[in-house]
Amino acid sequence: MARGKYLFTSESVSMGHPDKLADQISDGVLDALFAKDPMSRVACETMVTTGIAIVAGEITTKASVDYSDVVRRVIRDVGYIDDQMGICADTCAVMIALDKQSPDIAMGVDANSTAGKDIGAGDQGLMFGYACNDTPELMPLPIALAHRITNELTAARQRGDVDWLRPDSKSQVTVEYDGHRPVRIDTVVVSTQHGPKVGQKEIRDFVVKNVIGKCLGDFASDDITYHINPTGRFEVGGPQGDCGLTGRKIIVDTYGGWGRHGGGAFSGKDPTKVDRSAAYMARHVAKNIVASGLAERCEVQLAYAIGVSEPVSVYVDSEGTGRIEDARICELVRELFSLTPGKIIEYLDLRRPIYRKTAAGGHFGRNDSDFTWESTRRATELAEAAGTTAAAR
Repeated sequence: MARGKYLFTSESVSMGHPDKLADQISDGVLDALFAKDPMSRVACETMVTTGIAIVAGEITTKASVDYSDVVRRVIRDVGYIDDQMGICADTCAVMIALDKQSPDIAMGVDANSTAGKDIGAGDQGLMFGYACNDTPELMPLPIALAHRITNELTAARQRGDVDWLRPDSKSQVTVEYDGHRPVRIDTVVVSTQHGPKVGQKEIRDFVVKNVIGKCLGDFASDDITYHINPTGRFEVGGPQGDCGLTGRKIIVDTYGGWGRHGGGAFSGKDPTKVDRSAAYMARHVAKNIVASGLAERCEVQLAYAIGVSEPVSVYVDSEGTGRIEDARICELVRELFSLTPGKIIEYLDLRRPIYRKTAAGGHFGRNDSDFTWESTRRATELAEAAGTTAAAR
């Protein structure tokens, strides 16, 4: 359990960050396939660099999709529409190198279902979900604020508030905690790609006043240290400034480093891959535990073996904040939640084209009805099963 005062930092990156562009292309491909064949098996990886996007992986589907068109549409929507940005939706090269899913993997997933049982996990692995009462969305405060800043920066660009903002940007927020309680914002870092005709002072003034100022809420103060484009210039960005790859922002995608991470990325994977579906379910379980009032903070781990339906382990850690023993909370999770891949897919309704929008702004803490894993509809049931009263959320 955390004690005393300490600083904790999390970062977020915008939809125009090269790694996030790659994630959105991979999930754009997944959505295009799911729109026509919800049973598609998809493991899609993307690399973007100056003037080219390369899509590779393993896909088994009945759908017919123009993959090049999907790639260009995502690049255009993100905002790379000018050759001067290093990659342009209309002129970049697109290379497609896709194969079918390995029959050995397919056998592990399908063997149970052909016998009338639940599908097996698409791979071995461990997945973590986390929730805490720092924020209304039950996310750690540093990553919640970092996402708000990058999202607001993107919104300002899309609204045309200024003409010099470009798609690539990053934020970082350092929060001071006293035990588990966030008490103040110590430092905010923002780096944003910009056009050639703007000065550092104009960038700083706009970002501090019109972006960060909208996002800190009650934590705004005159004591915060700001670092805005600290190198002094960020004109070359996006895939031209840094090669982008699918799955390279897994901490940004989850909890900003708070809690543990199993190591598996989400984007480009259909929900038979427990890297994605079980991580969503672990978040759902953890969030409902906190929303129920059984704990103020909660981490849930699920682990699977390839081809096996039931998880090999379920673990709950309330970080010393539980109203009942963690072992009892774990028992309740086992009793109330179906944790096999097939049941998770059905329960969270995951065979839908909802994934591209998960690939920017974080997969958790979002107020969107398509993000079914964010629902706290089981909180009252958990509290009643534990013999307590659900917290008001």
